[in-house]
Amino acid sequence: MAFILKDRVKENSTTTGTGNISLGGAAATFDTFQSYLSNGDTTFYAIAHTSSGVNEWEVGLGTWNTGNTLSRTTVLAGSNGTSAVDFSAGTKDVFMTLPADMLLH
Repeated sequence: MAFILKDRVKENSTTTGTGNISLGGAAATFDTFQSYLSNGDTTFYAIAHTSSGVNEWEVGLGTWNTGNTLSRTTVLAGSNGTSAVDFSAGTKDVFMTLPADMLLH
């Protein structure tokens, strides 16, 4: 289990609720999480609902699991503060990122 952070990793998801995020495949010209992560590896992630007018987003530390799911291990910030966002129906972008607050630590 390692911490992994790569550029240009982005998938979509239609997962709802506050649980694990099922990743649905790479966005055009991007790589998948499973291209770089093994079961139990961690990474920083961001999730953003893509529907206009829906303010649902989250940044955190996640754990990638076999089966192409991302556990939301620690929520660092989001539209619900530091608690997991209860995502509504619709498509979300899920991508690796370096949270701004991590640059100060």
